[in-house]
Amino acid sequence: MSSAETLREARDDAHPTPAEAAADVGAEPTTATKGIPRATVARLPVYLRALAQLSGSGTDTVSSGALAEAAGVGPAQLRKDLSHLGSYGIRGVGYDVAYLRFQIARELGEAEEWPVVIVGLGNLGTALANYSGFRSRGFRVVGLVDPDPALVGQTLHGLAITDLRDLEDLLAATGAVIGVVATPSEAAQEVTDRLVGHGVTSILNFAPVVLAVPDGVHVRKVDLGQELQILAYHEHRRVEEPAGTRDDPVVAPGIIDGAPAGLPPAPVLVPTHGHLEGED
Repeated sequence: MSSAETLREARDDAHPTPAEAAADVGAEPTTATKGIPRATVARLPVYLRALAQLSGSGTDTVSSGALAEAAGVGPAQLRKDLSHLGSYGIRGVGYDVAYLRFQIARELGEAEEWPVVIVGLGNLGTALANYSGFRSRGFRVVGLVDPDPALVGQTLHGLAITDLRDLEDLLAATGAVIGVVATPSEAAQEVTDRLVGHGVTSILNFAPVVLAVPDGVHVRKVDLGQELQILAYHEHRRVEEPAGTRDDPVVAPGIIDGAPAGLPPAPVLVPTHGHLEGED
């Protein structure tokens, strides 16, 4: 990168251009409280991960171009996203890595610890229960629930598996506000109704079914089969189209890496920032 480009990039870090700011108006659905577009919320964990990697390598300040490259987005998109959080760039310098990391973590609720209950301890639910990354991101698993008598009473990471019949008692005792539904599809809606009826306001749904929830309850849906079908579509195009005629590769919005044993990490849940659907 030339010195002129570096200076221009550092200058832009402090504020988005007028065109970038204007592009925000009515461009994307936003959350209810702070007007942050849903797509921006979905990218914040990516920026946070990139900042953590930069911090771990001893980097104190970073330009928008370098941070955007580390996050896999364009510099203009990154500046536009960060403008929703405030002006954290320093003109002529860039972003302070530690401070921006703190601000994004605070926006994502990592300054607090969110109690989570996982319902359904099959292969998927057990893998989620074994995932060590939740706590580092501000999530504390406080309950594991399953109807199988062979599992009830067994312990995972110090937590005894609770019988599904006692779900309401567990919710009352733990104050869980986020529920992970990893049940078969036919049980998912009933489990969700029970979770919502006893104070859970955010649901991460792994069951291949659309859940009906009341206003004020946020749902994120993770469908592994759907993600594979999207990849299969692109593979099909790659095979069917003659070399030199196909478009540039298209990356479908999918799962962030860094997940447990082949599973996607929990999408970001911001219980106080409006309704966040899995796929709009």
